[in-house]
Formats: sequence, structure tokens, C-alpha cells
Amino acid sequence: MQYQAAWNSAAAAAAEAWGVAAAARGDPLERVERLAAENAVVIFSMSSCCMCHAVKRLFCGMGVSPAVHELDEDPRGKEMEYALARLLGGGPAVPAVFIGGKLIGAMDRVMASHINGTLVPLLKEAGALWL
Repeated sequence: MQYQAAWNSAAAAAAEAWGVAAAARGDPLERVERLAAENAVVIFSMSSCCMCHAVKRLFCGMGVSPAVHELDEDPRGKEMEYALARLLGGGPAVPAVFIGGKLIGAMDRVMASHINGTLVPLLKEAGALWL
């Protein structure tokens, strides 16, 4: 009887620890949202993507220091890539740009915002620019 109680206790502890570990791992979409909220400007990228490189250069050229998450260098990057593709409506998942924790979009949306003059106010509002 004591053996059974000890076994049940050990099994319960292991299950609880596993549950905590599984919860810490979390949903890829939740991880994207959490990472996106940690900095004023966040770019989800692939290290070999030319459009990702261009959007990073755009922000750096404006004096913005974005947090960059290279999905191909993250062990869970593929899961986050699928989550980003869903957020972006099924198109390419990278680059995905968040400003002030809000999804701006891919390269086309960022460039359109830059050209029409709405990008700088977004960056100022998020605290990424102090012009």
C-alpha cells in the first residue's frame, strides 16, 4: 500500500512537472505575440531572406534598433513561421514586422507605410524614434 501511494505521488509530481514544462513551451502564436510585445520594433526573419535583410536595413537606416528573431536559427522557428503565415493571411511568413506589439505586416505593408508617411509616426508612438 505504501509502495502504491509513493508511486501515485511520484507519478502526480511528474505529471505536474510535465504540465508546467508543456505550458512553458506554449502555443507558437502565443510565443510570437509575447516576443512581439517585448520591444518597440520586432522583426521575425530568416537569415537567408533578401526581403528580411532589406526591411532590417530600412529600420537601421532610420535609426531604429529592432529586435530580430531569426526563425531559421530558433529550434521552434518552423512552428512560429506557420503561426506568422496564418497571421499574415497565408502569404510568406517573413519578414513579419511588429511595431508597438501590433502586427504591421510584411515588406509590402512596411514599405507602403514608409512611402505614405505613416511609418515614422508609428515608430515615434512606440518609442522607437525620438525625432
